[in-house]
Amino acid sequence: MFCKAFRVKSNTVVKGSDRRKLRADVVTAFPALGSEKLSELIPSKEELNLVKLYTHKGEAVTVYVQNRNPILFEVERRLYPTVYTLWSYPDLLPSFVTWPPVLQKLAGGADLMLPGVVLPPSGLPQIQQGNTCAITLVGNRAPVAVGIATMSTAEMLGAGMKGKGVTVLHTYTDQLWALGEKCLPPIIPSLELETTKAVDGNEEERPTTLSHEQSPATESLSLKEAENDLLQLEQGDAEVDAVQPPQEDVKDAEPTEQKGDMEEPRSSQELMDELLLQCFFQALKSRVKKSDLPLLTSTFLRNHMFSSCPEGKQVDIKKSSYKKLSRFLQCMQNRKILQVRELSKGVESIVDVDWKHPEIRAFVALDSACTVQDLEKSKEKTGDQPYHPPDIVPLYGISAKMLPLFQEAGQRKGDVLSSSDVKSIIISYVKSNELVDEDNKNFVTINPILCDCVLEKSEQSDVAKLKWEDLLSRCMERLQPFYQVTFHGQEPMLRKGSLDPIDITVAQRSSNKKVTLIKNLELYALDPHSVAAVLQQRVQASATVTALPGSKDRAQVQIQGNQVRALDKLLLEEYSLPRKYVQGLEKASKSSKKK
Repeated sequence: MFCKAFRVKSNTVVKGSDRRKLRADVVTAFPALGSEKLSELIPSKEELNLVKLYTHKGEAVTVYVQNRNPILFEVERRLYPTVYTLWSYPDLLPSFVTWPPVLQKLAGGADLMLPGVVLPPSGLPQIQQGNTCAITLVGNRAPVAVGIATMSTAEMLGAGMKGKGVTVLHTYTDQLWALGEKCLPPIIPSLELETTKAVDGNEEERPTTLSHEQSPATESLSLKEAENDLLQLEQGDAEVDAVQPPQEDVKDAEPTEQKGDMEEPRSSQELMDELLLQCFFQALKSRVKKSDLPLLTSTFLRNHMFSSCPEGKQVDIKKSSYKKLSRFLQCMQNRKILQVRELSKGVESIVDVDWKHPEIRAFVALDSACTVQDLEKSKEKTGDQPYHPPDIVPLYGISAKMLPLFQEAGQRKGDVLSSSDVKSIIISYVKSNELVDEDNKNFVTINPILCDCVLEKSEQSDVAKLKWEDLLSRCMERLQPFYQVTFHGQEPMLRKGSLDPIDITVAQRSSNKKVTLIKNLELYALDPHSVAAVLQQRVQASATVTALPGSKDRAQVQIQGNQVRALDKLLLEEYSLPRKYVQGLEKASKSSKKK
């Protein structure tokens, strides 16, 4: 369900009444949890967020997030625990044991087939069809997947352990797991699995499968059957690699020394992690100065890390184990290399760097001549766009006054909708209540609910009909404004209110001199210092960056002369920002001479 990226619809804080209802639902869904563990899972005072999202298949899912980790998710009014929760309460659900190579298939979207299930000495857990269950790996009771049983225990045994056993919903390493802190599973030793010594002399836990009298050859055959069955998983057109079961040929086992000589090739993810660290330290050692701080994280990535990348290579954070720049910098902060703070809402900056840190000192910087010196050279060399404008989507929140109009569609107060969703709900409401005027279908008859929602008090006694366009525009105006902004390489962020545009003004100074002032660049992930440097070089005029009056975390750029034309070209043509998000371009000076 979460093997591919999902789309976040809204992110709100759970209120006290909803928290109490959630507790009741958790007790009903998981009666074995107990009151003490319930208080640990859903404490009264810690903040709990409710995230509504759509999976890549369009399924609506509600996720409860606490301390940055998703703890529960709800699909079709049914609650399921995430792996983060199961790692704290491993016995919350009945679990099936499988081999470690199977996890890769489950994370790729496959379901658990019965031939891949390991039978412990105590037998399978007693479940019924449709029960929620967990999946663990041999030697570790920490669950790595959550799913729904496709048949009862008796039916599984009656079918000879053939066919699909568990429909998998969520796994360790999927996108829902990546929404949290990306922790590794803890090691929880199995209580009842028998342990044997492997042929290389290392201690490994292996379960006794089927029966104690079963020979290694028979067990190996069972694993091969599991492999063949796994290859028949229903994954559309996706290709499935063969599952490699543990090898048990004791006679032909090779010495440990020979195995050690064969070095396993590193994965592309490990190579990207290494390149990311190299560019990070190269940027700190040779490009970033103390006077540059505070420095926007997006600027640090675009102007410094990308420019520090060796020739012929390209940094792609999504292909690393961190997936996002914020997680990578958080890891560096945990190692006390630097400090990152959110100086303005939703925009993070590097505020301090420990230049004496042993890792920075130990790094040997490449020759500075090998690095690209500025933004334009980086663009020419790599062929990539150095700045990616944010994707901004206006949204609308349902207020208490407008709620009666949206209740028939199952919406609640505080839900956030797109403009197309709002229009669709209003049109559906009008048609289902037969409010389209019979004489002129361009008009809508105003009923009591529409009267309260869209009409002013002075209009309520006089206006009986409205045009479709007027009705829709009035509804949009009375909903709470929201917007979703997605910066390049980051997760979408939902914000309340309207997004302020980049403000360009031309002011008069002493001796009748003019200056151009630019504000709100940070809201669009633009570093004021970088914009000032580019403008200064292009128009050959003095530029300064000062604190924005009345604001603690924003700056404004001031450059001599009327430079609106240069800003028009820079912001609209090169940075590809939409014109509606840049205010003041009409103040450009009119050229009196033709060149």
